[in-house]
Amino acid sequence: MMGTKGITTVLHPVADLAAAKAVYTALLGAEPSTDSEYYVGYDVGGQHIGLVPGGAEKGPVAYWAVDDIEGKLAEVSEAGGTIKDAPRDVGGGRRVATFTDVDGNVLGVLQDG
Repeated sequence: MMGTKGITTVLHPVADLAAAKAVYTALLGAEPSTDSEYYVGYDVGGQHIGLVPGGAEKGPVAYWAVDDIEGKLAEVSEAGGTIKDAPRDVGGGRRVATFTDVDGNVLGVLQDG
């Protein structure tokens, strides 16, 4: 069984990116490290907090860092999880995927290249 490196990224779906950016900047006490019209991200305390406009999820999705994304998805599938979004490249060599646990909670895994 493969371990994880912990939760390194949490993505929050937002309806109004500018309004959310103001709140998260105040909360985190930091300016965004990534600031575009389609994504705002903060690197604070060893974690990445991202704001995703028009996100399909109902709440935040935590992403666990792993060394082998396909291997970890195989393990969670065998244990009863269901792949939601297959691994995809999101830039910079990073690949992400999501799956649901047996109760329908959405969880994420990411692998840096």
